Amino acid sequence: MSRSVESNHNVVFDCKYHVVFCPKYRKKVLKEPVDIRLKELFLEKAVELREVVEMEIMPDHVHLLIKCDPHFGIHRVVKHSLKSRLPSLWTNSYFVATVGTVQLDVIKNYMESQKERND
Repeated sequence: MSRSVESNHNVVFDCKYHVVFCPKYRKKVLKEPVDIRLKELFLEKAVELREVVEMEIMPDHVHLLIKCDPHFGIHRVVKHSLKSRLPSLWTNSYFVATVGTVQLDVIKNYMESQKERND
């Protein structure tokens, strides 16, 4: 697998994060048509902020695989994404893990299998 890096004029980086977050009370509210609209909103926000590499929306949680400039910070990306649209829907908690280049395909496959398992 080839490694693609980005630059912000003074830092060259390859930072990817697996982010998982839930609606309040882990309610299963992210079903059709809400999941489709939510995906659209996240893609719109991704253009503004950073690139979404992969996204899966389950009835009670969301998986995002995000590329992020280390100067901007993953915490800002997550907080801005959650609070910009439907802020009362989300908890303040989330999970985030860095993803190494070797793990990228593994994480993508895991996220896709989660969707298939919940369908």
